[in-house]
Amino acid sequence: MSKRLKTFLVTTSGILGTLLLAVAAFTGLSPQLGGTPTKAERQAYARSGHYADVEFVNLVPTRVSTGKSFAATMWKFIFHKDPRAKPPGPLPMQPLDSLSIVRKTPGLTRVTWFGHSASLVELAGYNILLDPMLSIEMGPVSWATPNRYNRRLAITPEQLPPIAAVLISHDHYDHLDYQTIRKIKDKVAQFYVPLGLGPHLRRWGVASARITEMNWSDSVQLPGLTLRCTPARHFSGRGLTNRNSTLWASWVLQTPSKRIFYSGDGGYGPHFAAIGAAYGPFDLALMECGQYDADWAEIHMRPEQSVQAARDLRAHVMLPVHWAAFTEANHAWDDPIRRATAEAARLGQSLTTPRLGEPVTLGAGPLPQARWWEQ
Repeated sequence: MSKRLKTFLVTTSGILGTLLLAVAAFTGLSPQLGGTPTKAERQAYARSGHYADVEFVNLVPTRVSTGKSFAATMWKFIFHKDPRAKPPGPLPMQPLDSLSIVRKTPGLTRVTWFGHSASLVELAGYNILLDPMLSIEMGPVSWATPNRYNRRLAITPEQLPPIAAVLISHDHYDHLDYQTIRKIKDKVAQFYVPLGLGPHLRRWGVASARITEMNWSDSVQLPGLTLRCTPARHFSGRGLTNRNSTLWASWVLQTPSKRIFYSGDGGYGPHFAAIGAAYGPFDLALMECGQYDADWAEIHMRPEQSVQAARDLRAHVMLPVHWAAFTEANHAWDDPIRRATAEAARLGQSLTTPRLGEPVTLGAGPLPQARWWEQ
């Protein structure tokens, strides 16, 4: 071995070693990565019926990657990005009047979407937050993660009134946001989360008594409201070593007169028809519709599949979510809504398309249907 080659190998090994130590230290120190379950908790997960070989599994065989290789996927995403992956400017937004959330009319059922999947559901007199990612930056290293299109939101975490329930679908950074949880934790009565997310919330200062971890088919009863944890087809993990260490889920919200479904993230599968048969029909279904690619076709739906899933659920109205905030896939920013509206028209599925922050009030006249993305 030549002296030059040996020097190169030693230097490279030193750099790699330093990087590995830095990653290990960061993983251990950054609160963004969340907590670690105890041995007793892992033993409880093993009894859930959806846990095998120390990780959670889907109801049907599911591959996270359906592409040729991770390197090929990243090459395409970085060097062959769709020229319209981001909008040319901020998207239309309607600031939310926080006082209107407090001063409800009896029987109000209203949903306000903030972009991506974050939404406020006002149902049976309760304020319920779905996947409240209400930060401008995402994750522990914002320079390496997608930037939010709009540099402000319809409402800030600090402006929110008391929240009865926060429902989390899974622990990815674009759904479970450390900064938002830290800001709202003292105004939230209870966090309802899939199995395994409790350790994250506890590390971030949420009291154990205000965390309810739930398995698929588990439900909780509040006066006049049922919250039910239902299956999704996805995966989880916030670090390099905890893939599928927590469960992922969809959610059913039910009162004696109204039923709302939230899909969370996930690929198309038979669980939608099963949920529709068991708990539908739904007045409104908030359906994942964006961040799809042929290289991960089993963990995110194409827009046409999202519309079909709404049909499977027997949803009267579909609200497309998981778009209009971040670019996390190689398609035009408005491709999800264009394809979803076309497919909904073809299948006769009613769709509502609110602007960011524009309330969708059920049973109070026409729903928002402006094609604002074309303006």
